[in-house]
Amino acid sequence: MPTTPDSQPYASASQRSLTLIATGVVLALLYFGKDVLVPIILALILALLMAPFVRLLQKMRLGHAYAVMIAVLLLATIATGLMMVIGSQIVHLAESLPQYERTVQAKLQLLHDLTIARLEAMRGEAGKVINAFGANGSAGQVPQTQVAPAYANAVDVSVFASPWNAIRSVLSSLWSPLETAGIVLVVLVFVLLEYESLRDRFIRAIGGTDLRATTVAINDAGERLSRFFVSQFSVNVGVGLAIWLGLAVVGLPNALLWGALTAVLRFVPYVGVWLAALLAALLAAAVTPGWTLLLLTLGLFVIVEVLVSQLVEPQLYGHATGLSPLAVVVSAIFWSWLWGPMGLVLSTPLTLCMVVVGRHVRAFTLLGILLGDTPALTLPQRFYQRALSGDADEIIASARIFLRQRSFARYCDTVLLPALQLAQTDLAQKAISPEQLVKARTAVIRVIESLGREAPSQPRWRRRTSVLDDDNLAHYLRQQRENVAGRWQGPLAVAPGSIVLCIGSGNRYDDVATEILVRILRDLRIDARHVSMQDVEDFQAEDHPEATPNAVSMIHIVNAAGAGGWVSGEAVAREIRKRFAEVVITAVLLPHLLETQEPSQLGADIDRVAQSFEQAAQFTIEKFA
Repeated sequence: MPTTPDSQPYASASQRSLTLIATGVVLALLYFGKDVLVPIILALILALLMAPFVRLLQKMRLGHAYAVMIAVLLLATIATGLMMVIGSQIVHLAESLPQYERTVQAKLQLLHDLTIARLEAMRGEAGKVINAFGANGSAGQVPQTQVAPAYANAVDVSVFASPWNAIRSVLSSLWSPLETAGIVLVVLVFVLLEYESLRDRFIRAIGGTDLRATTVAINDAGERLSRFFVSQFSVNVGVGLAIWLGLAVVGLPNALLWGALTAVLRFVPYVGVWLAALLAALLAAAVTPGWTLLLLTLGLFVIVEVLVSQLVEPQLYGHATGLSPLAVVVSAIFWSWLWGPMGLVLSTPLTLCMVVVGRHVRAFTLLGILLGDTPALTLPQRFYQRALSGDADEIIASARIFLRQRSFARYCDTVLLPALQLAQTDLAQKAISPEQLVKARTAVIRVIESLGREAPSQPRWRRRTSVLDDDNLAHYLRQQRENVAGRWQGPLAVAPGSIVLCIGSGNRYDDVATEILVRILRDLRIDARHVSMQDVEDFQAEDHPEATPNAVSMIHIVNAAGAGGWVSGEAVAREIRKRFAEVVITAVLLPHLLETQEPSQLGADIDRVAQSFEQAAQFTIEKFA
């Protein structure tokens, strides 16, 4: 049945309803199936962690099955040893807690005196003031006090508990984690044994018709996850060792326990390490009467965590995971809501998998945009969007970050010029409102003035806004320089061959590009000047006895309208050659809409061709070298 315009809204609404229903079903399956899904996903993640080690064992000429068994046994041994160390340290800590009872009581009393006691004193003083303004009859009233009952609550304590009941309670509390660990190990063994087969089945299931794209996605996910887990495991073990040694040096009891807990809890993003720091700080407060050990303990955790998070992790996997910091926080909240503490531990790898899927599967592109660290807008798009909003300060701040590592010419090539071409496209389609046009022109002027070396001649609040009308952007920027240096934008008595002239090819878009090129060259301390053919004719028609003969050594003819706009540039080049026979004439053919299109034929009057601001600047530097 053919569709009609009236049926499209109903189809769209039905599609949105199906999407919502499917989302709800998936969330319900994740929530109610967590007992089954959590061990399987944990086993898959451990398989990605163990896969490089298994391949290393296979390179040592061990069979695949033997390599898997050795790797799993080593993992189980390390986990069991770690749990035994933590358990023994906890038992030792529990045995030594009674000797800290007096110190704990003294510090609790001190904290009570500093906080609650002072609040009660303030409340008592406030009560006296309030009672002074009470009713007259209240003075003779005698306050009544409640008398505590003369009996004590009896506590029913069973002293005949059976030893078998105690054993049963211990086993029941340990059964659930042991069951989960057993399932994880069994699944891990089979996943490692059939690692290649599972990858082939997954490729066949989701992308049998496009093996190349699916293989790229699977390899990308596997490499990112393996690199992330190996790096994270190494960093956490290193942090645990540093905390252990540091606490042992400062004298905190059971330093091995806190180092092991830090290494384990650091797998929980953001909160795990500080939970370990809090527990260690509580013990430090209970061990000694003073506060020095507490401050040293907290200081050690802060220093180690800051150094690792700011220096070590960015070098290892800070940007390799492809996750934005906000995505990590939101995913931690989401997965902990679904699966509890284990979801918090698995939140980062699960989110990383979703980002990889979003990058390679078109249907899930939204996940890659929302959760990934790749900028949602390109630099020219960001420039144009901020200019439409009038956010010149944000553009300037972003540009200064760009200019720390790259040149002003490169910024104009990759950001400023493409952004202006986006604006030209919208102007041609009349998609920009007059208010947005004024904001965009004002922002562009501020950016160009701020990034160049030339300061405007008058404060921003005193400038006329009429210069921002329609095509006066380049004229305004040039006028600012003329207000400072005169009509010819500088002295006429200069060294021979020290001036570079920049002329537009005659297109309406060339003037702004020409002005940008002038500012790039002047930023390089080259005496560049923006002129038109009319200016050249006027200068030669007038009498300038102070002018230096042969002052011009190079002329750039700028074309910003693509290959089709160079027709008028040929006429400009011929006229320039008649008037300046010895100068070097460069055709600056800027790509239009990020497409490099060189004209098929250039006249004999052109000496060199530059296809970017940066290349034109390089030619100029070579000329003056």
